[in-house]
Amino acid sequence: MQTSAELLQAQRLLELIRKRVSGPLVIMEVCGTHTTAVSRYGLRPLLEPLRLLSGPGCPVCVTSPGDLERMIALAGSDAVVATFGDLLRLPGSGGSLEQAQADGAEVRVVYSPLDAVRLAADKRDRPVVFLGVGFETTAPGLALAVKQAAKEGLDNFYLYSCLKTIVPALNALLAGNSPELDGMLLPGHVSCVIGRQAQDFVASVHGVPAAVAGFTESDILLGLAAVILMIEKEEPGVVNAYPRVVREEGNVLAQSLLSEVFGTADAEWRGLGSIPGSGLTLRPEFARHDAALHFNLPEPQTAQEATEPCRCGDVLRGAILPPECALFAGRCTPLSPFGPCMVSSEGACAAYYRYERKKGAIPA
Repeated sequence: MQTSAELLQAQRLLELIRKRVSGPLVIMEVCGTHTTAVSRYGLRPLLEPLRLLSGPGCPVCVTSPGDLERMIALAGSDAVVATFGDLLRLPGSGGSLEQAQADGAEVRVVYSPLDAVRLAADKRDRPVVFLGVGFETTAPGLALAVKQAAKEGLDNFYLYSCLKTIVPALNALLAGNSPELDGMLLPGHVSCVIGRQAQDFVASVHGVPAAVAGFTESDILLGLAAVILMIEKEEPGVVNAYPRVVREEGNVLAQSLLSEVFGTADAEWRGLGSIPGSGLTLRPEFARHDAALHFNLPEPQTAQEATEPCRCGDVLRGAILPPECALFAGRCTPLSPFGPCMVSSEGACAAYYRYERKKGAIPA
């Protein structure tokens, strides 16, 4: 619950923004947690004519159909599959992990990658595969898990890495994969690891003003106010509006850990396609824990996404808002989702459906 001082600050920031925005501006909130917070606080209608677009900051949502197909294939093998809960109901052409579980596959929901390491220690006669989905925020925990498995000699522990890094995705977006943007809210969680200065290119290369923001109502409004003032002055930069958590250089220890365990590779993103150097894969010294090298997995069908009626990919690159998808709140709901944006707790469609549809901000 916010204090009275925080509520007063939020009100003042909201008034400042509304005075400064006289015409339509388009700002992308890159992070899925920002999208959820904006919807939960009811900020979107209060900020009009400012238009807030969702971005590719939901790690489950940007997982490609091909990678999902391979995850389900892993569940159909003799392996014990460990995963975070958001992945369980993710729909694919071959069903979902939840359906595989119902068909008899051993799919375990865990709360930490180290839980999967302990599972491998308890089941040394079975391969245990952790499905690694996330950005720089979750990747250090996975790096520690891999190192711990190596230290304990758990050759039955594997990681299927769908880990992605945000900087190449932002470059791809700003190079033409998104609508023309007036500004960006940059993700607070990822910025804790990579630092503010790693995102300077957003302004210096692409000329787009941006702010690293936190996740309270005041945090989000403070970030938006910083972006709008830069737009007004025509002086693009990247402002740290979350200084109590984010440092210029980021978390150097976490960065070192990532460099020790992972290298980079091209990765397939839902909605954005293949982005060079945007994926994290295990280095050769940890190759014995790489599920992609040790299991016979199907080749991903990269053309599949274009034929899907779900427009989650368009939502992730800011081309449309969730209600602009013909399936939204009709054929596609949290109980019967067509795509990951309606499944994940950080998904834009789930946020719009849960908060804004009920409040009448969008048509049911």
